[in-house]
Amino acid sequence: MANKVIHALYNDDDILMMAVKKVRAAHHHIDEVYCPFPVHGLDKAMGLAPTRIAIAAFLYGIVGLSVAITMMNFIMIQDWPQDIGGKPSFSYLENMPSFVPVMFELTIFFAAHLMVITFYMRSKLWPFKKAENPDVRSTDDHFVMEISVHDNEESLRALLEETGAVEINISEKHS
Repeated sequence: MANKVIHALYNDDDILMMAVKKVRAAHHHIDEVYCPFPVHGLDKAMGLAPTRIAIAAFLYGIVGLSVAITMMNFIMIQDWPQDIGGKPSFSYLENMPSFVPVMFELTIFFAAHLMVITFYMRSKLWPFKKAENPDVRSTDDHFVMEISVHDNEESLRALLEETGAVEINISEKHS
């Protein structure tokens, strides 16, 4: 299915921020903004919901800590107890202070790796995926605002020209 979209190109991030605010104030939905670098406050100006990656990181850290505790209890206490440096292996709690570095490292390891995997899956960034940016200049020095057109092409074009767009293109987007 093909939809008409309008791409407005800007060459300054401050002009882009003002344009996003004007377009949102005019009650138009901005589908995407392609930027060559992160623009502080753009997500808030676009009205995007806050990210929940911190909650995911905490949960992934808990998973890592659980794996560390289970692994060390099984390996060092139940399966193959060893007397290392005169420390007996009678219980996990007696030896827990020496296990703290391993627990810390596995907590960080699991949180970091699972967050990266989650980010790539959530962003639909697969290996060998074709780039989706509509204009190659958005990776160099231009900002592209993408808005769906719903029988309001002329008014939207006039609004975008008013916001300081250096170029406005209309194209078909295949979904």
